[in-house]
Amino acid sequence: MIESQLPRVLERQVEEQQVRLLLALDAGLPFFQGHFPAQPVLPGVAQLDWAIRFGCDYFGYDAEVATLEVLKFQQLMLPDTKIELLLNNQPGQNKFSFSYQLGDSRFASGRVLLAKGEH
Repeated sequence: MIESQLPRVLERQVEEQQVRLLLALDAGLPFFQGHFPAQPVLPGVAQLDWAIRFGCDYFGYDAEVATLEVLKFQQLMLPDTKIELLLNNQPGQNKFSFSYQLGDSRFASGRVLLAKGEH
């Protein structure tokens, strides 16, 4: 994936097994183009791709996904908004969870089980 397809990271908090990113969902991101003309929304496939990409980068996993677990999409993500991505690593189990949220609002969540171990 090319860099222009990733959201801008406005803030980041990185701990050993948890990462919190504040992302800018700029209207110019290619995923919004043509994904509903009347009201663009961020497709679930983009949300998954970002969670997997950021999770693997921060926790040192190969990006070979075996399974997605408890995947939920609760609210639409709209352009020109900010969203928080929370990633929690479960290293002994080769998986991490993700949650897109803002304040008390939850937008999407799930767990990513990886086929390969850590580097």
